[in-house]
Amino acid sequence: MKLGLGLYRELLNQETLRFARQAGVTHIVAHLPGHFVRKPSEIITSDQAAYGFGVSDGADPIWTLEGLRDLKALVNAAGLELEALENFAPAHWYDILLDGPRRPEQVAHLKQILRDMGRAGIRTMGYSFTLAGVWGRTEGAFARGGARSVGFENPVQTPIPAGMVWNMVYDPDRFRPDSSTHTVAPVSAEEMWRRFAAFLREMVPVAEEAGVKLAIHPDDPPLPTLRGAARLIHHPDYFQRAYELAPSPMNALEFCVGTVSEMVGADVYEAVDRYSKAGRIAYVHLRNIRGKVPHYHEAFIDDGDTDMLRVLQILQRNGFDGVIIPDHTPLLECAAPWHAGVAHALGWIRAAITAVERG
Repeated sequence: MKLGLGLYRELLNQETLRFARQAGVTHIVAHLPGHFVRKPSEIITSDQAAYGFGVSDGADPIWTLEGLRDLKALVNAAGLELEALENFAPAHWYDILLDGPRRPEQVAHLKQILRDMGRAGIRTMGYSFTLAGVWGRTEGAFARGGARSVGFENPVQTPIPAGMVWNMVYDPDRFRPDSSTHTVAPVSAEEMWRRFAAFLREMVPVAEEAGVKLAIHPDDPPLPTLRGAARLIHHPDYFQRAYELAPSPMNALEFCVGTVSEMVGADVYEAVDRYSKAGRIAYVHLRNIRGKVPHYHEAFIDDGDTDMLRVLQILQRNGFDGVIIPDHTPLLECAAPWHAGVAHALGWIRAAITAVERG
C-alpha cells in the first residue's frame, strides 16, 4: 500500500509538495475544483456560506493537456507521483448532472479531459455524481481535546439555487441564493440513476481507450436525498449497482472509509472486504468519524468509531496495493493547524501500513 495526500488547487505548489515528501508521502491526489484555503482557524473543507465551495472556473488552464502535463511535472519534480485527479469542475459538467441543453458538448469535453489525462500519464479520475455535493457541514470543537473539525447536524435543507450544482456556482448571473423561486427542481432516485447510467455508457469506453479509471466517490453526507435531489451511493450496496451499469476495470471506486462509516445500516468492514476482494477500489480515503447521518462529527484517525487498523488489515489481506490518503483532518492547536493535523494523520497511516505489511 502506498501513502498519498490529497491537495486542493491552491495547495499544489512546491512548498506543500516538499512538506508531503518530508512526511513520507509518495503519491498525490489533486483535488482541482473549489476554493478551500481560508484562515488558519477554519477547516479547509467547510462551506463558505451561501456560495458553498465558490465559483467554478471553467477556463482554468490546468484542464488542458499542457496544464495536466505541467501539473504532473510539478509533482514529479518534488519526488512524488501524481496518482489521480479528483472531481470534474462543475462548470464543465453541470448539464450532465442536470440533464440540460449543453449536455452533449459537455460530454465531449469530459471525454477530451480523459484522453488528455491518458496522454499525460494520469491514470485515475475520481468524481462524485451528485447535484447537492458536499453540503450542510458545520465547524466546531468536535474532535479530541477540543480540536476543530467538521460535522453534520441535520440542518434544514434549502433547495439548490439555480446556477449552482455540486455545491459550487457555475453561473453567477443566474445564482440567487436567497430566492425561493430560482431553484433546481427536485430530482428522483430513478432519474438520477438514469442520468448516471447514460454518463457511464458514454464515458467508460473512452476511459478504457485512454487507460484512465473513473472512480466514483460515495455521497457525503450519505443521505437518500439532499436539498431535494436524490443521491446515488448512500449505502455500500449501491457501489455494486454502479459497477453493474458498466462492468469494466475502468469503472472503479474512490472508497471513502469515513463516508461509508457515516452510512445508516452499513458495515464498513464488510464493505471494505467485499470491494477490495473484488479488485474494485482505485484508491482509499481514510477518515474517521463519530455517529451516523444525520448526526456525525469527524474525528482524528485514531479516535473515531472505525477501527482503522482493522480496515488496513482487510485491505492487506485482499492484496490491495493502491494509494491511501488521509482525506481531511481535524486541526491541531498550533501555528500551523492544517499542516500539523495532516502530519499526525500521515504519520499514523504510515506506521499502520508498516505494521500490517509486516504482519
